[in-house]
Amino acid sequence: MEKKGRKIFKVFVKFLFMLIGATMAAVALEIFLIPNSVIDGGVTGISIMSSYLTGLPLGLFIFILNIPFLIIGYKHIGKTFTISTLFSVTALSIIVSFLEPVKSITNDTLLASVFGGILLGIGIGLIMRNGGCSDGTEIIAIILDKRTGFSIGEVVMIINIFILSSAGIIFGWDRAMYSMVTYFIAFKLIDITVEGLDESKAVLIITDKSQDITDALLARLGRGVTLLDGKGGYTNTPTNVLYVIVSRLEISKLKSIVSDFDRNALITIGHVEVSGKSYKKKSIH
Repeated sequence: MEKKGRKIFKVFVKFLFMLIGATMAAVALEIFLIPNSVIDGGVTGISIMSSYLTGLPLGLFIFILNIPFLIIGYKHIGKTFTISTLFSVTALSIIVSFLEPVKSITNDTLLASVFGGILLGIGIGLIMRNGGCSDGTEIIAIILDKRTGFSIGEVVMIINIFILSSAGIIFGWDRAMYSMVTYFIAFKLIDITVEGLDESKAVLIITDKSQDITDALLARLGRGVTLLDGKGGYTNTPTNVLYVIVSRLEISKLKSIVSDFDRNALITIGHVEVSGKSYKKKSIH
């Protein structure tokens, strides 16, 4: 019974954060972007242009235009993802309609683009972090990522370049450029919100100063290092490879530490998901 209660609570928290995300995205659209003729990409961007040209409510277009993508998502991605996305899209549609009479708090297009992009990115990031999405183009991107050589980001970028170019015809090219500013800010904030500022990075360091760098990383960064035995493929010379996991914010400091001992060290960095107590940062005295 207790296990079932925890599961229900986790689901409740998940949908609560998606609701908060949808609210932030709706505020970004209705309070900052749309009053200044700045648009988002994807289905939301198409909906904004459709609402502008027809005079019909934006929330109606957001909901209706996403339905075909939800059906595709149900068939190709799964039931849980589709339910989460349906909730997010519905919440966004309703809240956008509710906020429509509210006036913009700024007429400065640049400020609106920047702050709208920040709110939009965090809002969509919260939705994605909790298992849903707010735009049908993301569903198409996920499917194409599995079936083609294009990444999700590349597919979304191609679609949005077309949509934002269309905005130039309708709202003017200066507004299209402001929309690009919003898009890139939102894109970056989505990444930070989904992955977190504390996103883990796996670092491989090939160096002749392995012991010095190991001691420095432990003393100055508080990170343990795993030593791997390696051999040069061309020279057959034995060498040590250092393996260490750090946060996104620690990458710059790590590079500086390595450079202090070996400017010619080879450093490779990759994203990883980490679990286990051994990753916890050691205290630095």
